[in-house]
Amino acid sequence: MKIIISTKNISLDDALRVFVENKIGGLGKFIKDPDDLIEVRVEIGKPSRHHRSGNIFYAEANMKIGGKLLRADFKHLDLRTAIVQVRDELQRQIEKFKGKRGR
Repeated sequence: MKIIISTKNISLDDALRVFVENKIGGLGKFIKDPDDLIEVRVEIGKPSRHHRSGNIFYAEANMKIGGKLLRADFKHLDLRTAIVQVRDELQRQIEKFKGKRGR
């Protein structure tokens, strides 16, 4: 699984990079087909530098499995919570995708 991380209006430190790679990379266990080429593009950050209601973070992920695109995004006051919610949504989509493939 190839994970590409980009940021917007924040800096990516090593701890945050490892967190994203562990959470999103953990989705690989739900995909057992080695022939599938998997690429995940993750974007994390703040929608703007001047948000009036405080720090609001977002996480967005686009996962390509073969020819299928799975997408999830989430906004939250805590960046790590947003990342976990995106992972959970992608996991639900993967399970749904696998169910359709098995038919």
